[in-house]
Amino acid sequence: MKRHFVHIILSVVLLFFAFDLHSQEGAKERGNLPNYYSQRLNFGFTLGINRTNFMVQPSNHLERFDSIKTIESKPKLGFNLGIVSELRLHRYVTLRFVPNLSFAERNLEYYFEGHDTLVRTKSIESTFINFPLDLKLRSARVKNFAAYVLAGGGYSLDLASKRKTKNGSDPNEQIVKLQRDDYSYEVGAGAEFFLEYFKFAIECKLTMGTKNLLIKDNTIYSDSVDKLNSKIFLISLTFEG
Repeated sequence: MKRHFVHIILSVVLLFFAFDLHSQEGAKERGNLPNYYSQRLNFGFTLGINRTNFMVQPSNHLERFDSIKTIESKPKLGFNLGIVSELRLHRYVTLRFVPNLSFAERNLEYYFEGHDTLVRTKSIESTFINFPLDLKLRSARVKNFAAYVLAGGGYSLDLASKRKTKNGSDPNEQIVKLQRDDYSYEVGAGAEFFLEYFKFAIECKLTMGTKNLLIKDNTIYSDSVDKLNSKIFLISLTFEG
């Protein structure tokens, strides 16, 4: 499903670049959407691909936990869907609010010492509702192109959190439980392309969680870790009128 989603995103990018080249033929002098920067409010939607990971801080006494040698986080790909709203504060400064739904997954891999290294993987899936608020600084337009940087923070709610699930005694069935809420800060940059009827943008953003998400549950998988913080890299496409 995720591979098909990537193909759709790439097809959309190629389509709109082709549409942009066609629309510029009739607007070489003045450019498309000449009054866009004068609008007080702008709205649109966004599609994105995320790479979600953990920043792991293992316990300082791993040898106490059934010979765990090390713990690593392995990121996986997911996708985002959201609504874009921007409030113009200045010609080149906007306040940007992009509530979005995010489907994410990442693995925690536990390496145990022995004659042959044993690896146990705990997969963690999340469905986030994100509420990021960013300050966006954009450049002057060069015909139908502009660039921007942004920074801000946000709040996330994990709808798939299993924080209340009870772990049994079987290590193979035990899960790593996470807090439902998280707070984060983020930075990003993007490029905007003004088409005939709307603005298309490509954006890259890094989000760092500030809250320790781990719930200690008296299992070797939770007690062998001191902290888990989220780390998300997002590439998104936005379409705004």
